[in-house]
Amino acid sequence: MSQTAPAPASIASPRRIAALALPALVVLAAEPLYVLVDTAVVGHLGRVPLAALAVGGTVMTLTAWLGTVVAYGTTGRSARRFGSGDRAAAVAEGVQASWLAFGVGLLVAVGMQLGGGVLARTLVGGPGEVADAAALWLRIAALGAPGLLLAAAGNGWLRGIQDTRRPLLFVLGPNLLSALLCPLLVYPVGLGLAGSAVANVLAQTLAGGLFAAALVAERVPLRPRPRLIRQQLVLSRDLLIRGAAFQASFLSATAVASRFGAAAVGAHQIALQLWFFTALVLDALAIAAQSLVGAALGAGDDAGARALARRIALFGGVCGVAFAVVIAAGAGIVPSWFSSDPLVREQAMVAWPWFVAMQPLAGVVFALDGVLIGAGDVRYLRNLTVVAALGGFLPAIWLAHGLHLGLGGIWAGLTLFVVLRLVALLLRLRSGGWVVVGAVRDDSRTRAPA
Repeated sequence: MSQTAPAPASIASPRRIAALALPALVVLAAEPLYVLVDTAVVGHLGRVPLAALAVGGTVMTLTAWLGTVVAYGTTGRSARRFGSGDRAAAVAEGVQASWLAFGVGLLVAVGMQLGGGVLARTLVGGPGEVADAAALWLRIAALGAPGLLLAAAGNGWLRGIQDTRRPLLFVLGPNLLSALLCPLLVYPVGLGLAGSAVANVLAQTLAGGLFAAALVAERVPLRPRPRLIRQQLVLSRDLLIRGAAFQASFLSATAVASRFGAAAVGAHQIALQLWFFTALVLDALAIAAQSLVGAALGAGDDAGARALARRIALFGGVCGVAFAVVIAAGAGIVPSWFSSDPLVREQAMVAWPWFVAMQPLAGVVFALDGVLIGAGDVRYLRNLTVVAALGGFLPAIWLAHGLHLGLGGIWAGLTLFVVLRLVALLLRLRSGGWVVVGAVRDDSRTRAPA
């Protein structure tokens, strides 16, 4: 617990990138891998439970995205402090982020008890078996929201100080335990769909407790400081708006898929969870970029930050190609892991070509997202995401609904979303407008020359 910032000369080395990206890969993969196990377990209960999990899981993904906002904002701020040599200030960012995360988690848990049923019926398009089952799952699963968000904040500050060992243990252990419990609770214990939600709550609460204990072990002041929490909220507003644009898009996609029938929304759940899995695995490079770019700019090393950005973009593209090859090879096999329903598998094949084609593009996009978040250039990311969502993704998926284009139309819209972001991110990288050095990003500072 006495790490110091790395020397600027080492910041952009492939070894340094790998040292942060590989543990982050395991941490990022743990949650979506558990969701894939959950989907496979529930999928064999039948079409209605799988569709209910699709609706409820999409809503809880919103909570996970709120956690991502907290984690990403905390990583960038902590990394800059760490890069400037002030480790105590870097950990202090984590304390206030954890209070913020816990408060938001409690609001989510209470909100789902009161409004989970209405939300489920709205997404499904009316009352029925799917809506009732989704509401039940949501009310139980939401109890894990405080732990989920505490873990996100913990990941943020530990990544900022470039501690990759503890997040690995704190996330992987609870998720492995929950993956073992899920099939037991669903089948032998007889809880059915509710057993899936209980397993989620256990994993998330245990992980949140471990990250909270890590803060206590740092022996820093733990009292909440409302002024600093308000500052974090203000500074995170761009990431929150960006996350809201993502969630509006994915919630709308699930709502449209639900209107094509239970088989379509079940297939969409399979493809979407696989997409989230590949996205988060590719995001391991983005996590490394956030930490290293933030530390480089905090130390005043703008040249190291630029070199890292170029390298990260290249690595992201290579990883995306590798994913595309694997996903294409599994086209006739993977959907059957998650459902025995032939109609669900048939619908999954409609989305599959789009899923494969976007992987190389998405690899670069996620990598450059990490570069700009680490640099604190979130205002640009906010504007880009809102424009791409409102001008590309949302019109495309609702047009798919109006023209009865099915899942192919929905996934074509997602591909358009990725392409628009790729073009804009490459232009930003080339401009150099994201490079601002110092322990705290201040856009009134003079930027390093491009």
